[in-house]
Parts: sequence; C-alpha cells; structure tokens
Amino acid sequence: MSLTVPPGSQSDARPEPAAPRLPALRTVLALLGGVMMMSLMGLTVVDVIGRYLFNSPLRGAAELTEMLLASVIFLGLPAVALSDDHVTVDLMIDRMPNWIHPWRLALTGIFSATVLTVVAWRIWVYAGQIGGYGGATTNLRIPLAPLGYFCAACTLAGAFISLIIPLLGLWSKLKERT
Repeated sequence: MSLTVPPGSQSDARPEPAAPRLPALRTVLALLGGVMMMSLMGLTVVDVIGRYLFNSPLRGAAELTEMLLASVIFLGLPAVALSDDHVTVDLMIDRMPNWIHPWRLALTGIFSATVLTVVAWRIWVYAGQIGGYGGATTNLRIPLAPLGYFCAACTLAGAFISLIIPLLGLWSKLKERT
C-alpha cells in the first residue's frame, strides 16, 4: 500500500505511469477484463436463478466460472503492470535521496520481470502437459491447455511491461541529467 505524499517531497520523484503513453493497450485490456467480468456476473446470475427458481442449475457453470476467473486474474497482470497499480509498501522511501528512486524502480522491475518470466515458463510447460494428455473440463469437455497458454502469455506480457516501464523511467531520468 502506498501512502499519499505531498507534492515536492522526495517520494514525488517516481516516474509517470506508462498508461498515458499506451492508451490503446490500456483500453483493450480494460475492455477485455470488463467483458470477462460481466460474463462471469451473468453466468452466476443465470446459474443462481436456474438453481433456485427452476431447480435446474446451469450445466458446467462451475467450470466456466473457474475458467473466466483465471482469465480475469491473468489478464489483470499486464493491466496492473501497465497502470503501475501494484500493491507497494513504502517504508523507507522518504529516507532515500531522489536520485536513487529511478534505480530502485528499475531494479524492482528487473526482479519482478524475472519472477514473472519464470512463472510464465512454468505455466507454459504445465499447459503443454495438460494438452499432451488431452486435459479438459469434466462436464463441458472444454480443453484446458488453451487457457494455460493464455495465462502464460498474459504473465509474460506482465513481465515485459514490468521490465520496460521502469527502465524507460530510468532512461528518461538519465537523459534529463545530461
């Protein structure tokens, strides 16, 4: 969680989020996430109404809910990275000099990108295993491998954005000084 800092203080040296530079990508991610969330909501409403009013739940609703939820979560990774809306804890930031902030952000971006890349790789491998034995949902028989590949691709996109945005911020700060 980030604290509100008065303008002009040392923590105010943080670079601008990348969202203004990439409005089309941000819009696409927001629209896709919104459509998935609305689908999830509609699916739940139809399932609950069918279950309690007609004693006939929607077949495969739990499977579709799980798949949509996974899609929303993993689509959120690049969206959060692009908007720089990660949960942060700023305990010692105020005590650091201004010149260190772009370097700190670059290092945390490299670390985050490395971790997310490893996670994306492992998800990709797991999706390949699922596809290899033909893994599918129980009721609707929807193949699970494409969802795994989608999750891996979103994680890799989040890693790329987590790496590029802080490095661009560092680059712009270094250019300002020269």
